[in-house]
Amino acid sequence: MQKLPISGVVIAFNEADRIARCVASLAPLCDEVIVMDSGSTDDTARIATDNGARVVQQAWLGFSAQKNAVISAARNEWVLLLDSDEWLDDAAGGKIAQLLAGGEMESADVWTLLRRTHYLGTALNHGGWGKEKVERLFRRDLRYKQADVHEALDTRGKRVKALDARIEHDTARSDAEYAQKLDRYAVLWAKQKHAAGRSANALSGPLHAFAYWLKNYVLRGGFLDGGRAHRYHWLHTRYVYGKYVLLAGM
Repeated sequence: MQKLPISGVVIAFNEADRIARCVASLAPLCDEVIVMDSGSTDDTARIATDNGARVVQQAWLGFSAQKNAVISAARNEWVLLLDSDEWLDDAAGGKIAQLLAGGEMESADVWTLLRRTHYLGTALNHGGWGKEKVERLFRRDLRYKQADVHEALDTRGKRVKALDARIEHDTARSDAEYAQKLDRYAVLWAKQKHAAGRSANALSGPLHAFAYWLKNYVLRGGFLDGGRAHRYHWLHTRYVYGKYVLLAGM
């Protein structure tokens, strides 16, 4: 595939076991790949370089600010952003190339891609995690809104369209690590919502947790994925419960 005038950008910290897969999926497509490393103590920087990325160092600024910093380092008008635990599937590059070659890319400012999450070897094709629309291909002048967790691209006034191209997402190295990650996110979420004036009561945690389980595990068919899907959805139910309990206590 001929490389396209698109900048592939990634933020990373101690991702030596995952960064090669991420960068290797971007390198054949993008005429530059930038990995912004925040002081990794493992071989992240070397492995990223070996797989075709330009590595720049930036002390951690927070999720939104770090992503905005790596976007600012891009030289092309279009940016394709992946997290270090993500990679493009084999067909995604061709679909993006067709979008550019046909001139259709310019009809939007942001293109959503479809992300499928994997949990410890189980592909989550159902339950809301098999075709999650994520805004990852966009013009370089866009930025992420300030947020401590669950950062989102600021698309106000922008044209957003969908592309049927897939990102794969290997979300956890171990069950314990993922549970701890969700616990950290719950604290950040609660603090963020409290600062924004949100509140919760004693019923918020149980009701929102039940709603997540019913919607994603039952109605959206999360149970159909088998394997570790049950555990994944239980952890997210626990996460939803926990973040509202924390908010209620503030």
